[in-house]
Amino acid sequence: MNICRCLIHLAPAFRDSAREALTTQPGVEIHAETDDGRFVVTVEDTDGTRASETIMALHQIPGVVSLSLNYHSFEDLSLPHPEPIAAPQPELTA
Repeated sequence: MNICRCLIHLAPAFRDSAREALTTQPGVEIHAETDDGRFVVTVEDTDGTRASETIMALHQIPGVVSLSLNYHSFEDLSLPHPEPIAAPQPELTA
């Protein structure tokens, strides 16, 4: 599974319609936005679309001034997850 964090800057006149278009894209989640049209979004793979394809589609939304990929992580979901290691507990003395 691909997980991408992107920064998107929207033109002020298109902010509301572009926000709506972002929220209708499968695998896209808005985490933060500013008054001047900057958005922090996560884009993930879906059953039918790779995250990279979704990111390319986001570029085509009217009002998108820029989109930059700032973080990418890949997790192979077919592999077993390792068991978490418990942190050692301090001994209490009376």
